[in-house]
Amino acid sequence: MVEEPKGIFSPLELMKATGISVLKLISYLPFPVLYGLSGLFAFILQHVVRYRKDVIVNNLRHAFPDYTDKQIASTVNKFYRHFGDITVETIKAYSLSHDEFKKRITFRGVDLMNSYAEKGTSVILLAMHYNNWELNSFAQVFLKHQFLVVYNPVRGNPRFEKYLLGIRERWGMQTIAVHKSSRAAMEFNLRGLPVVLTLVADQRPAVITRFWTTFLNQEACFYQGPEKIARKSNLPVFFHLTRKTSRGHYEVSFIPLFEKPAEVTEQEILLRYVRTMEKHIREEPACYLWSHKRWKQQRPEGYPLVDEHRVGGEEGTGHHSQPGQ
Repeated sequence: MVEEPKGIFSPLELMKATGISVLKLISYLPFPVLYGLSGLFAFILQHVVRYRKDVIVNNLRHAFPDYTDKQIASTVNKFYRHFGDITVETIKAYSLSHDEFKKRITFRGVDLMNSYAEKGTSVILLAMHYNNWELNSFAQVFLKHQFLVVYNPVRGNPRFEKYLLGIRERWGMQTIAVHKSSRAAMEFNLRGLPVVLTLVADQRPAVITRFWTTFLNQEACFYQGPEKIARKSNLPVFFHLTRKTSRGHYEVSFIPLFEKPAEVTEQEILLRYVRTMEKHIREEPACYLWSHKRWKQQRPEGYPLVDEHRVGGEEGTGHHSQPGQ
């Protein structure tokens, strides 16, 4: 539960409440109008505010060293337009009807997921910030599992967090703050309720971990929680992929990675997750979240760089280099 904000009559809280009310009203605008606003929002972010533009360009240059300046500029332009679109689509999700959701999002791999639910088996779903991840809560309509998503709380703005969680939980999905995820998963397990435990684990960990590998041509560390949970529970592991089929329309796929993760070698789960992300990000680079300082951390001396040869898997994808940030 998100605590109710205090000081509700303060000017700041009044401004926050007004802003959220405006977002809710905007959600009732038709998509053509919203996409017009999206274009304006993207232009302001890119050319007026220059929102994290240096970070975006730097990330792209190191992830795709073979790209020309023209290709980098084109991808940056597409990223801002895409970012504008997913922003207004998320706002729209507050009021979007069930029938309209079904027209705009299709799901693949649901039958396989549900076959585990029918046996009472929970699954682990590894996701990333690619295309519009905020709309995937609609999957609960089709899944027989309880859909659980672990999230990082919004710092300093519990009112906005409550608004955002309301959108995410609208169709029955449940959200769990990252610091409560282990306990919540155990409680569902004790109740005998099969769940889909969704972990969006592609962003930079708050604390440097021991798992380092190359991710999009640069050294990066990853949360080790997904691998530890999977190996300890021996639950099937799936990859969550969202593809954009046209503007405002998406296809979500649940792709099996490991049926019995306890039987694979150490670190293989995270490595396959990373390589799977790389494969799909390269298909449509502009749809990934390049505005985060993903490669800011430096690998400490003595921390090994994990690769396919170290874990006995396939040969890796992409080039290997030091991070550029």
